[in-house]
Amino acid sequence: MSQLSPALKQATPVVAVRGEGLHLYDAAGRRYLDFTSGVGVTSTGHCHPRVVEAVREQAGRLLHGQYTTVLHDQLLTLTDRLGEVLPPGLDSLCYATAGTEAVEAALRLVRHATGRQNVIVFEGSFHGRTMGAASLTTAGTRFRAGIGPLPPGVAVAPFPAAFRLGLSEEEAVAHALRGLDEVLATVSAPAETAALFVEPVLGEGGYVPAPAGFLAGLRERADRHGLLLVLDEVQTGFGRTGRFWAHQYEEGVRPDVLITAKGLASGFPLSAIAAPTELMRRAWPGSQGGTYGGNPVACAAALATLDVLREERLVENAAEQGARLLDGLRTVAAGVPGIGDVRGIGLMAASEFCRPDGSPDPETARRVQQAAADLGLLLLLCGIHLNVVRMIPALVVTAAQVDEALALWSKAVAVGTAVETVAVGTAGVGQEEAS
Repeated sequence: MSQLSPALKQATPVVAVRGEGLHLYDAAGRRYLDFTSGVGVTSTGHCHPRVVEAVREQAGRLLHGQYTTVLHDQLLTLTDRLGEVLPPGLDSLCYATAGTEAVEAALRLVRHATGRQNVIVFEGSFHGRTMGAASLTTAGTRFRAGIGPLPPGVAVAPFPAAFRLGLSEEEAVAHALRGLDEVLATVSAPAETAALFVEPVLGEGGYVPAPAGFLAGLRERADRHGLLLVLDEVQTGFGRTGRFWAHQYEEGVRPDVLITAKGLASGFPLSAIAAPTELMRRAWPGSQGGTYGGNPVACAAALATLDVLREERLVENAAEQGARLLDGLRTVAAGVPGIGDVRGIGLMAASEFCRPDGSPDPETARRVQQAAADLGLLLLLCGIHLNVVRMIPALVVTAAQVDEALALWSKAVAVGTAVETVAVGTAGVGQEEAS
């Protein structure tokens, strides 16, 4: 008999057989409150009726229309509709299936368009697991170790992670921008640098929103040095942060290339890069495309997703419920010394676990995450040390469901941190007896 690769590590023990809204169900009928949304993918919840109907209708008409062979109506309609929500000037789209594939396409594009080899990324970045995307990823050695040599031409600059740096947000931004200037002066000359790749909120790197001023500082330096600014909104886009795009929190930030995936199609594999047509024309022939990019059923799901986001005001709901969630997480953390920081934006919320000396505490984070699963709340870990527990509910989440999750979270924190307290106490007794 065959089995799944042992290298695939499951975050929870759940075997799901059905999903509805914010809930997953196992074969025994147990209900789980899903605050993972498939790593931010099921933006409209599990099996939203509008999405399901669109998928069923399209599946009966055309399952596959390879978009460099033939065009299809869903692809053309989606391209037109995305023009309504994309930042001004990004009027040309290329489709793929996964975020990492879209990152690869963006990497090809910026190198072709500029004739330069180097790109600069930021500490804690996650851009994917394929070889080019992995070379841009610094969120942990688990994503890039043992597969080298990775493609060259990547330099790393600081990200303004204020908590990790022990600085105020303003100080962290100044530190990060100085660091970028030093990279441009010492490692990757502007004349050899094609682009800056950045997530407006670090994803796998710990759910760290870019503080005010950072993205604007990147835009200013890109303009000054003739670089392209690539915003990786794979996880943050489509309303996740309470704005349609996370970079919209900072006025005047204009991406040259935008990457989107995850919440784009409510669970179907679809990703895209958007850029000005003039820039996209500089891509070399044959450098864009793919067998499954722009699949008709995935495009139909994306069109239904756009309808649901607008008609149910889900972007606004993400802002409202995200504020409620963060307030509740901070209330829980106030009584738990082991939670060093609570942060987030919209429906990207995180609690970082630390030991008394301030060092990362992945063991406690893991215990709490597993305790939550036992209680019926599904969560994920992130951060370069995996000591951050993140919450990513679907954008249809209600105030009642946020409150339910917070109540379960409070119990999980009590269970997970109590184990640590008992262990420390037992160690102390043993030491006294031995002396």
